[in-house]
Amino acid sequence: MLPYKNLILIDKKSSVAVYRQLALQFINLIQEGKLLPGTELPSTRTLANDLQLHRKTIMAAYNALVTEDWVDNLPRKGYAVSPRLPVIKPRSYNTNRLSAYKGISGFSYEKLETVFYPSVSLAKSHIVVNDGFPDISILPTEAILKEYRSVLEHATLNRIGTEWNAEGSPDFRKSLCSFLNQTRGMDIGLENLLTSRGAQMAIYVAASLIIQPGDKVVVSDPSYILADTLFEQLGAQLIRVPMDEDGMCTEPLEEILKNNDVRLLYVIPHHHHPTTVTLSAQRRNHLLQLIKAYDLAVIEDDYDYDFQFQYDPYLPLASGDHGGKIIYIGSLTKVLGTPFRFGYMIATREFIQSAAKLRALIDLRGEVLMEQTIAGLINSGELARHIKKANKLYAQRCDVLSDLISDQLSDVVDFTKPTGGMALWLRFKPAYPLSMIIKKAGTMGMAFTGSVYNEEINGRLNACRFGFASLQEEEMKEAVRILRKAADSLGK
Repeated sequence: MLPYKNLILIDKKSSVAVYRQLALQFINLIQEGKLLPGTELPSTRTLANDLQLHRKTIMAAYNALVTEDWVDNLPRKGYAVSPRLPVIKPRSYNTNRLSAYKGISGFSYEKLETVFYPSVSLAKSHIVVNDGFPDISILPTEAILKEYRSVLEHATLNRIGTEWNAEGSPDFRKSLCSFLNQTRGMDIGLENLLTSRGAQMAIYVAASLIIQPGDKVVVSDPSYILADTLFEQLGAQLIRVPMDEDGMCTEPLEEILKNNDVRLLYVIPHHHHPTTVTLSAQRRNHLLQLIKAYDLAVIEDDYDYDFQFQYDPYLPLASGDHGGKIIYIGSLTKVLGTPFRFGYMIATREFIQSAAKLRALIDLRGEVLMEQTIAGLINSGELARHIKKANKLYAQRCDVLSDLISDQLSDVVDFTKPTGGMALWLRFKPAYPLSMIIKKAGTMGMAFTGSVYNEEINGRLNACRFGFASLQEEEMKEAVRILRKAADSLGK
């Protein structure tokens, strides 16, 4: 309901009767578009109380509005603006009036460029190829609902409603801490863990505490677009290190460190984004040596560690001996699905304390109810069972899509089958410009919403991420068929 107490001002010294002043101001609100046709008006008793007027005065004003056809008196419902009025726009009654938000901003600000590829409208698409997101259809919804209901019990709700912790829900952090120690070989306590709304927020908080304008930050080439954009927004100068089939090339990195004062290294050792390759054991060891030798601050982005198809996967760099120099960032969003925004940061106690203070400036308490819910899933073992089930399914879908592309698109794209994750990195051959492939595929009902690198974003690349985890086998077959048809059309 509108704040009528502030919108309607009565002058009791005026020669115009109070009820008429009231009626005229309601007409002005209707003319200005603040009260649209069909809008219910407050009851006479409520408005009389708000305006400190007699109820009979309100009734007289409403009756006048009814008589003049501005308002209808609805049996058993009360008063409402007449739906027979035209849709009110400012120019209908006052051509000089313009909404304060119809023009441009009255101040200067930084206009950020978009970092997402402008794909075709999803409304016209029956196949959507994303960046590599989980299949939310396999979520243990009943288990989630059960845990959520238990959180809403009065005792639990009262407790979590009154306690406050800048690092995140204590119950969630305790459960998550145990989960990470068991699955990633970590040795951390609650003082080393901060939760966030997704990994992106954690990266932002960590980088904001480290980077000053003009600092040099080393990233891979190519790298995660949103992280690169974030670092540049903070004023960093990016230095790029090449990638190959074994991950980030550490020998060129060593040369960079010898010749530059590097403030931060951003690295994705598992299923690198966007290329999906995993850093080899030899380079991991070399990288750890460089980190210690050059006292290098490192953000290790391990966004989908939980999905590894090999029997004995590598542990994170952060599980090794690095002297507190690695800030480890991960996400449960890749486990549960994009609607669930759960990220976390692992670092030394004093860094976490500073990070918690900064996070509180943009996200005071986090998603407390869902954090409690996910804590229950971890404690019951439901999350581990879901990850095991999803891992098996995604490995099968990776096999299916890899075979389809090898059989039907080997002349169009090159790719290396990843050892985990939820996407393939497709490198289109020069004869098949990706921008044209995407445009053609869009006309056939397939949209790309994931990372695309072509002449519009990175002129040296002609590649994209093709998420398979959320696609059924028939959808993958249809997607490959469309890509084949799109590629063939370029030669005609």
